[in-house]
Amino acid sequence: MADMTWPPPPFLAPVAPVTDAEGVRHFHGVTYATTPGFRPRLLDVRVPAGEGPFPVVVWIHGGGWLDGDRRYPPPTVPAELLHGTVTAAGLALVSIDYRHSLEAPFPAQLHDVKAAIRYIRKFASALGLDGDRIGVWGESAGGHLAALAGLTGPHTPEATALEGTHGVGSGDTSVRAVVDWYGVSDLTTLADHPMPAMPPMPAGMEFPDPYTALLGGTETERPALAKAASPVTYATEGSNPPPFLLIHGTHDGLVPYSQSEQLTTALTQAGGHATLRPVPDADHIFLGSPDIQDIVTESVTFLTHHLTAKA
Repeated sequence: MADMTWPPPPFLAPVAPVTDAEGVRHFHGVTYATTPGFRPRLLDVRVPAGEGPFPVVVWIHGGGWLDGDRRYPPPTVPAELLHGTVTAAGLALVSIDYRHSLEAPFPAQLHDVKAAIRYIRKFASALGLDGDRIGVWGESAGGHLAALAGLTGPHTPEATALEGTHGVGSGDTSVRAVVDWYGVSDLTTLADHPMPAMPPMPAGMEFPDPYTALLGGTETERPALAKAASPVTYATEGSNPPPFLLIHGTHDGLVPYSQSEQLTTALTQAGGHATLRPVPDADHIFLGSPDIQDIVTESVTFLTHHLTAKA
C-alpha cells in the first residue's frame, strides 16, 4: 500500500526501473530532495546489465550555476557517448540536477550534490549500486562542484555549513575519485578575468554575472564568500584529497586553463594525486578539439581504476 502520510517525506524511494535493449536499467526522475518553494531536485540512474552492486559515477552538469540540466552533457559531448561509455565500463551513472544560483546562492548547489550522494548511499541496495564506491565527474560549474565534493567533508572546519541537511539529512558524503572538466578552482582570482560576450537575451533582459549570482551577498562580503566557494581553499595539508583528473582546454576563454593548474598545484602540495591533462587549443566545453571520444574514454578509465581498486 502506498504511503498516504502527510506531509510527504522529503525524498522518495526509487520506483521500478525501465530496462533498455542493452539490459541497462534506467530510473528516471527520482526525487532526492525537496525544499518548499523550489522545484524538487531530481536524479536519473543508469545501472549496467548484469549482477551488481556497481560502483557509481555522479555526473554534475555545467551551465554557469545559472542553467543546465542533468539530462544533457555539453553540446560537444554526445549524451550517448558519455552515458554508454560509463555503463559499458561496468559503472552506474547517476546524473543529478541541483538548485541554480538565482534559486539559492552558494552553498545550496554543494548541499544538493551532497544530498544526492547521501541518497545514493541510503538506497544503494534498491538501486543495485555499491554505496562504498562513489566518484564524481562534472563539467564547468559541475566541475567546480565535483572538486568541492571531493575536498570537503567532516575534516573541514566549515563541515556543518557545507554538508547541508537536505533530503537524507545526514550521512557519509565522501567520494573516491574526482574528474573535473574545466571547472573553476579559485573564484578570488577570476575577478580580473574579463567575461566573454554572452548570448543575446530578449529585450529588457540581461544575462546575470554568474559569479555574483552564485555568491550573493554584498560587494563587501563577496571576497570572503568567493574564498569559501573555491576548491583551492580546501586543498590543504592533512585534507587527504581523493585522486583527481583535471582536463582543460588551453585556450578556454571562459574559465582560464590556469584555474586547473592552480588546483593541481594545491592538490599536489596537499599530498594528493592530481593529473592535469591539457587539451591543446581547445576553448570551453572542448570546442575545437577533435578528441572528444578520447577525453571521455580517459575520464571513464580513470574512474574505473579508482572505483574498482581495492580500498
